[in-house]
Amino acid sequence: MENVNTLDHLLQIEAKAAALVSGAQAEADRRIHESEDKNRAIYEERYKARAQSLESDFKKEKERLRDEYQKALGEYRREISEINVNAGNFRALLNGYLAEKG
Repeated sequence: MENVNTLDHLLQIEAKAAALVSGAQAEADRRIHESEDKNRAIYEERYKARAQSLESDFKKEKERLRDEYQKALGEYRREISEINVNAGNFRALLNGYLAEKG
């Protein structure tokens, strides 16, 4: 009878140990999921903030470059408009050049 009591006692201890391990695993899983959720939220928050920052920087740089382009284009147009074109002299020069080649 003593052997049966010993085996029964060992089975009870094993059942308690299995329950303890199962509880520990469930707690570990819960903590892991909680940590993953927390880290995912932190990542998404930082990602969105960085994306907004980059988008803002891009828009500012695009605006700056557009303004720079418009300024350079305006200066170019002004310079072109200030050039005096003497069509008669140009034709004479061109005719002389073509006469030499012909």
